[in-house]
Amino acid sequence: MRSSATRLRLIVATDRRLAAPRDVVQVVGDALRAGCPAVQLREKEFPPRDILPLAHAVRRATHDAGALLVVNDRLDVALAVGADGVHLGPDDLPVAHARELAPPGFLIGYSASTVARAQSAIASGADYIGCGPVFPTTTKPDAGSAIGVARLARIAKAVDAPVVAIGGITPDNAPAAIHAGAAGVAVISAVMTAADHRATTSRLLAATEAPIQRRPQMAYPHTTRAPRG
Repeated sequence: MRSSATRLRLIVATDRRLAAPRDVVQVVGDALRAGCPAVQLREKEFPPRDILPLAHAVRRATHDAGALLVVNDRLDVALAVGADGVHLGPDDLPVAHARELAPPGFLIGYSASTVARAQSAIASGADYIGCGPVFPTTTKPDAGSAIGVARLARIAKAVDAPVVAIGGITPDNAPAAIHAGAAGVAVISAVMTAADHRATTSRLLAATEAPIQRRPQMAYPHTTRAPRG
């Protein structure tokens, strides 16, 4: 079974607003059929009662594909649908508390754009860091200014855990993020708005494969968990 660190090579995050008028579960299915190893359920504009049916549908799709499912922000939803993990930010449940509530083998990601925050999150029990926005993005209005590949490289070097580059990632700039030390990339609009979801996912996987293969294999002590499904 591949480690979860390997599965973080590409995370496709959902956004029903960007996917419309296409069904977001269909978009996820197309990405999974192209080989996407991880999906993040990220629907900030909808309450949990509306998210739960979608979460169950995406969980079934990722389970059938042997891919990871991580739920953004909501540990309760992640646990309710048997997801593989949760991704938290500064305004969410603290990492240490989430770790206390989570079952064995449960992944916890954390958004950090500074070395200090990334190190603190890993020390508190996070398994990986989502770092960005690396490039300018309009998907997250509150994301702030792009941090660039130089800061991404500093953060990746400073923590003994996978760092996933987020923010403005495309097949064209994904290799730069991997060259800077990222273990993988996370995308929203690149796939959600694509005319061909499978082709774009394939391009993203190809864009990350070569630079990852050219560098020494990284071993992370905490991120060897297999999907729970």
